[in-house]
Amino acid sequence: PNWYATLFSGFYLPLFLILLGLIVRGVSFEFRSKDKDPRWRHLWDWMLFIGSFIPALLWGVALSNMIRGVPIDEHMTYVGGFFNLLNPYALVGGLASLTIFTLHGALFLTLKTTNDLQNRARAIAQKLWPVTVIIFVIYIFLSYLQTDMFTKTGVNTGTVPFLAAITLLATGWFVKKHHDGWAFTMTGLTIIFATITLFMGLYPRVLVSSLNPEWSLTVYNASSSPYTLKVMTIIALIFVPIVLVYQGWTYYVFRQRITKESELEY
Repeated sequence: PNWYATLFSGFYLPLFLILLGLIVRGVSFEFRSKDKDPRWRHLWDWMLFIGSFIPALLWGVALSNMIRGVPIDEHMTYVGGFFNLLNPYALVGGLASLTIFTLHGALFLTLKTTNDLQNRARAIAQKLWPVTVIIFVIYIFLSYLQTDMFTKTGVNTGTVPFLAAITLLATGWFVKKHHDGWAFTMTGLTIIFATITLFMGLYPRVLVSSLNPEWSLTVYNASSSPYTLKVMTIIALIFVPIVLVYQGWTYYVFRQRITKESELEY
Protein backbone atom coordinates (compact mmCIF):
# COMPACT_ATOMS: atom_id res chain seq x y z
CA PRO A 1 0.00 0.00 0.00
CA ASN A 2 2.88 2.43 0.68
CA TRP A 3 4.32 1.75 -2.76
CA TYR A 4 0.91 2.26 -4.33
CA ALA A 5 0.33 5.49 -2.38
CA THR A 6 3.72 7.00 -3.20
CA LEU A 7 3.74 5.85 -6.82
CA PHE A 8 0.25 7.06 -7.66
CA SER A 9 0.59 10.37 -5.84
CA GLY A 10 3.94 11.18 -7.46
CA PHE A 11 3.17 9.71 -10.87
CA TYR A 12 -0.46 10.79 -10.83
CA LEU A 13 -0.49 12.77 -14.09
CA PRO A 14 1.49 10.31 -16.26
CA LEU A 15 -0.51 7.34 -14.92
CA PHE A 16 -3.73 9.26 -15.52
CA LEU A 17 -2.60 9.96 -19.09
CA ILE A 18 -1.86 6.25 -19.56
CA LEU A 19 -5.36 5.39 -18.35
CA LEU A 20 -6.89 8.11 -20.52
CA GLY A 21 -4.95 6.87 -23.54
CA LEU A 22 -6.18 3.31 -23.01
CA ILE A 23 -9.76 4.57 -22.72
CA VAL A 24 -9.45 6.64 -25.93
CA ARG A 25 -7.90 3.62 -27.67
CA GLY A 26 -10.79 1.36 -26.71
CA VAL A 27 -13.38 3.94 -27.71
CA SER A 28 -11.64 4.40 -31.07
CA PHE A 29 -12.07 0.73 -31.96
CA GLU A 30 -15.76 1.00 -31.16
CA PHE A 31 -16.57 4.27 -32.93
CA ARG A 32 -14.31 4.21 -36.01
CA SER A 33 -16.66 2.06 -38.09
CA LYS A 34 -19.89 3.69 -36.94
CA ASP A 35 -19.78 6.08 -39.89
CA LYS A 36 -18.25 5.63 -43.35
CA ASP A 37 -17.45 9.33 -43.70
CA PRO A 38 -13.67 9.55 -44.40
CA ARG A 39 -13.33 12.52 -42.04
CA TRP A 40 -14.97 10.55 -39.23
CA ARG A 41 -12.66 7.60 -39.76
CA HIS A 42 -9.62 9.87 -40.05
CA LEU A 43 -10.50 11.45 -36.70
CA TRP A 44 -10.72 8.10 -34.94
CA ASP A 45 -7.58 6.86 -36.67
CA TRP A 46 -5.76 9.73 -34.98
CA MET A 47 -7.49 9.03 -31.67
CA LEU A 48 -6.38 5.41 -31.96
CA PHE A 49 -2.81 6.50 -32.68
CA ILE A 50 -2.72 8.94 -29.75
CA GLY A 51 -4.38 6.45 -27.42
CA SER A 52 -1.72 3.87 -28.28
CA PHE A 53 1.27 6.24 -28.42
CA ILE A 54 0.84 7.82 -24.98
CA PRO A 55 0.71 4.61 -22.88
CA ALA A 56 3.59 3.02 -24.81
CA LEU A 57 5.79 6.08 -24.24
CA LEU A 58 4.84 6.90 -20.64
CA TRP A 59 5.16 3.29 -19.52
CA GLY A 60 8.90 3.46 -20.19
CA VAL A 61 9.10 6.91 -18.61
CA ALA A 62 7.50 5.62 -15.41
CA LEU A 63 9.69 2.52 -15.15
CA SER A 64 12.84 4.53 -15.86
CA ASN A 65 12.06 6.97 -13.06
CA MET A 66 11.51 4.06 -10.69
CA ILE A 67 15.08 2.84 -11.18
CA ARG A 68 16.77 6.25 -11.60
CA GLY A 69 15.15 7.68 -8.50
CA VAL A 70 12.62 10.38 -7.73
CA PRO A 71 12.48 12.88 -4.85
CA ILE A 72 10.93 10.93 -1.96
CA ASP A 73 11.30 12.18 1.61
CA GLU A 74 11.60 10.23 4.85
CA HIS A 75 7.81 9.98 5.09
CA MET A 76 7.58 8.12 1.75
CA THR A 77 6.07 11.23 0.17
CA TYR A 78 6.87 12.35 -3.37
CA VAL A 79 8.04 15.98 -3.18
CA GLY A 80 8.84 16.65 -6.85
CA GLY A 81 6.77 17.90 -9.76
CA PHE A 82 5.58 16.50 -13.05
CA PHE A 83 8.55 17.81 -15.03
CA ASN A 84 10.96 16.03 -12.67
CA LEU A 85 9.72 12.86 -14.35
CA LEU A 86 10.49 14.11 -17.88
CA ASN A 87 14.27 13.95 -17.54
CA PRO A 88 16.42 12.85 -20.52
CA TYR A 89 17.05 9.37 -19.13
CA ALA A 90 13.35 8.71 -18.60
CA LEU A 91 12.51 9.99 -22.09
CA VAL A 92 15.04 7.59 -23.62
CA GLY A 93 13.39 4.84 -21.58
CA GLY A 94 10.07 5.98 -23.01
CA LEU A 95 11.47 5.71 -26.54
CA ALA A 96 12.75 2.22 -25.75
CA SER A 97 9.33 1.02 -24.61
CA LEU A 98 7.65 2.81 -27.53
CA THR A 99 9.86 1.18 -30.16
CA ILE A 100 9.69 -2.35 -28.72
CA PHE A 101 5.91 -2.16 -28.34
CA THR A 102 5.55 -0.78 -31.88
CA LEU A 103 7.78 -3.54 -33.23
CA HIS A 104 5.75 -6.13 -31.31
CA GLY A 105 2.54 -4.66 -32.71
CA ALA A 106 3.83 -4.63 -36.28
CA LEU A 107 4.75 -8.31 -35.97
CA PHE A 108 1.30 -9.06 -34.59
CA LEU A 109 -0.16 -7.48 -37.72
CA THR A 110 1.93 -9.79 -39.89
CA LEU A 111 0.19 -12.71 -38.15
CA LYS A 112 -3.31 -11.29 -38.48
CA THR A 113 -3.33 -9.82 -42.00
CA THR A 114 -2.64 -10.86 -45.59
CA ASN A 115 -1.28 -9.49 -48.86
CA ASP A 116 -0.47 -5.76 -48.99
CA LEU A 117 -1.20 -4.96 -45.35
CA GLN A 118 0.89 -7.88 -44.18
CA ASN A 119 3.78 -6.79 -46.41
CA ARG A 120 3.55 -3.23 -45.10
CA ALA A 121 3.60 -4.44 -41.50
CA ARG A 122 6.60 -6.67 -42.21
CA ALA A 123 8.44 -3.78 -43.91
CA ILE A 124 7.80 -1.57 -40.88
CA ALA A 125 9.14 -4.31 -38.60
CA GLN A 126 12.28 -4.67 -40.72
CA LYS A 127 12.96 -0.93 -40.54
CA LEU A 128 12.05 -0.60 -36.88
CA TRP A 129 14.14 -3.48 -35.55
CA PRO A 130 17.58 -1.80 -35.94
CA VAL A 131 16.17 1.43 -34.48
CA THR A 132 14.93 -0.54 -31.47
CA VAL A 133 18.33 -2.18 -30.99
CA ILE A 134 20.14 1.17 -31.13
CA ILE A 135 17.78 2.80 -28.63
CA PHE A 136 18.11 -0.18 -26.27
CA VAL A 137 21.91 0.04 -26.42
CA ILE A 138 21.77 3.77 -25.63
CA TYR A 139 19.33 3.11 -22.79
CA ILE A 140 21.55 0.41 -21.27
CA PHE A 141 24.56 2.74 -21.46
CA LEU A 142 22.63 5.57 -19.78
CA SER A 143 21.39 3.13 -17.14
CA TYR A 144 25.01 2.30 -16.32
CA LEU A 145 25.79 6.01 -15.93
CA GLN A 146 22.68 7.22 -14.11
CA THR A 147 21.53 4.28 -11.98
CA ASP A 148 23.11 1.83 -9.56
CA MET A 149 21.44 -1.24 -11.06
CA PHE A 150 24.79 -2.59 -12.25
CA THR A 151 26.55 -2.13 -8.89
CA LYS A 152 23.80 -2.56 -6.29
CA THR A 153 21.74 -5.51 -7.44
CA GLY A 154 19.82 -7.17 -4.63
CA VAL A 155 19.78 -10.52 -6.43
CA ASN A 156 21.94 -12.05 -9.11
CA THR A 157 20.23 -11.44 -12.45
CA GLY A 158 22.07 -14.43 -13.93
CA THR A 159 21.46 -14.96 -17.63
CA VAL A 160 18.17 -13.04 -17.79
CA PRO A 161 19.70 -9.83 -19.29
CA PHE A 162 21.53 -11.92 -21.88
CA LEU A 163 18.32 -13.72 -22.76
CA ALA A 164 16.68 -10.33 -23.34
CA ALA A 165 19.54 -9.33 -25.65
CA ILE A 166 19.55 -12.67 -27.50
CA THR A 167 15.80 -12.64 -28.14
CA LEU A 168 15.94 -9.04 -29.38
CA LEU A 169 18.78 -9.86 -31.78
CA ALA A 170 17.03 -13.05 -32.90
CA THR A 171 13.97 -10.98 -33.79
CA GLY A 172 15.87 -9.32 -36.62
CA TRP A 173 16.91 -12.66 -38.11
CA PHE A 174 13.38 -14.08 -37.96
CA VAL A 175 11.91 -10.91 -39.48
CA LYS A 176 14.40 -11.10 -42.34
CA LYS A 177 13.48 -14.75 -42.98
CA HIS A 178 9.74 -13.92 -42.81
CA HIS A 179 9.26 -16.23 -39.82
CA ASP A 180 6.62 -13.91 -38.40
CA GLY A 181 5.42 -16.19 -35.61
CA TRP A 182 8.90 -16.70 -34.23
CA ALA A 183 9.70 -12.99 -34.55
CA PHE A 184 6.55 -12.11 -32.59
CA THR A 185 7.50 -14.66 -29.93
CA MET A 186 11.00 -13.19 -29.65
CA THR A 187 9.77 -9.63 -29.07
CA GLY A 188 7.34 -10.93 -26.45
CA LEU A 189 10.19 -12.72 -24.67
CA THR A 190 12.36 -9.61 -24.94
CA ILE A 191 9.71 -7.57 -23.12
CA ILE A 192 9.34 -10.26 -20.43
CA PHE A 193 13.08 -10.73 -19.86
CA ALA A 194 13.75 -6.97 -19.85
CA THR A 195 11.02 -6.42 -17.25
CA ILE A 196 12.35 -9.25 -15.06
CA THR A 197 15.87 -7.80 -15.33
CA LEU A 198 14.62 -4.38 -14.26
CA PHE A 199 12.91 -5.59 -11.10
CA MET A 200 15.70 -8.03 -10.23
CA GLY A 201 18.14 -5.14 -10.48
CA LEU A 202 15.94 -3.03 -8.21
CA TYR A 203 15.29 -5.70 -5.57
CA PRO A 204 14.65 -5.30 -2.67
CA ARG A 205 13.82 -1.72 -3.65
CA VAL A 206 10.66 -0.92 -5.57
CA LEU A 207 11.01 2.87 -5.82
CA VAL A 208 14.34 4.64 -5.40
CA SER A 209 14.65 7.95 -3.55
CA SER A 210 16.97 10.44 -5.22
CA LEU A 211 17.19 12.48 -2.00
CA ASN A 212 18.51 9.73 0.26
CA PRO A 213 18.96 6.04 -0.59
CA GLU A 214 17.79 5.17 2.91
CA TRP A 215 14.38 6.66 2.09
CA SER A 216 13.81 4.32 -0.85
CA LEU A 217 10.74 2.11 -0.78
CA THR A 218 11.49 -1.60 -0.50
CA VAL A 219 9.52 -4.84 -0.41
CA TYR A 220 9.95 -4.70 3.37
CA ASN A 221 8.93 -1.16 4.34
CA ALA A 222 6.25 -0.73 1.66
CA SER A 223 4.48 -4.09 1.82
CA SER A 224 1.22 -5.11 3.44
CA SER A 225 0.98 -7.26 6.55
CA PRO A 226 1.92 -10.96 6.26
CA TYR A 227 -1.74 -11.96 6.60
CA THR A 228 -2.81 -9.64 3.76
CA LEU A 229 -0.01 -10.92 1.55
CA LYS A 230 -1.07 -14.51 2.28
CA VAL A 231 -4.70 -13.82 1.39
CA MET A 232 -3.78 -11.95 -1.80
CA THR A 233 -1.44 -14.77 -2.84
CA ILE A 234 -4.25 -17.31 -2.52
CA ILE A 235 -6.60 -15.07 -4.50
CA ALA A 236 -3.96 -14.54 -7.20
CA LEU A 237 -3.26 -18.28 -7.47
CA ILE A 238 -6.96 -18.85 -8.10
CA PHE A 239 -7.89 -16.00 -10.42
CA VAL A 240 -4.71 -15.26 -12.42
CA PRO A 241 -4.80 -18.69 -14.15
CA ILE A 242 -8.49 -18.12 -14.93
CA VAL A 243 -7.68 -14.76 -16.55
CA LEU A 244 -4.80 -16.30 -18.52
CA VAL A 245 -6.98 -19.15 -19.77
CA TYR A 246 -9.71 -16.72 -20.75
CA GLN A 247 -7.28 -14.49 -22.63
CA GLY A 248 -5.79 -17.52 -24.36
CA TRP A 249 -9.25 -18.72 -25.36
CA THR A 250 -10.07 -15.25 -26.73
CA TYR A 251 -6.98 -15.26 -28.94
CA TYR A 252 -7.79 -18.80 -30.08
CA VAL A 253 -11.33 -17.85 -31.09
CA PHE A 254 -10.07 -14.86 -33.12
CA ARG A 255 -7.01 -16.65 -34.50
CA GLN A 256 -8.00 -16.33 -38.16
CA ARG A 257 -6.30 -13.77 -40.36
CA ILE A 258 -8.23 -10.65 -41.33
CA THR A 259 -8.80 -10.46 -45.08
CA LYS A 260 -9.95 -7.61 -47.27
CA GLU A 261 -13.40 -9.17 -47.44
CA SER A 262 -13.72 -9.34 -43.67
CA GLU A 263 -16.24 -6.95 -42.19
CA LEU A 264 -16.64 -6.28 -38.49
CA GLU A 265 -20.17 -5.57 -37.36
CA TYR A 266 -21.49 -4.56 -33.97
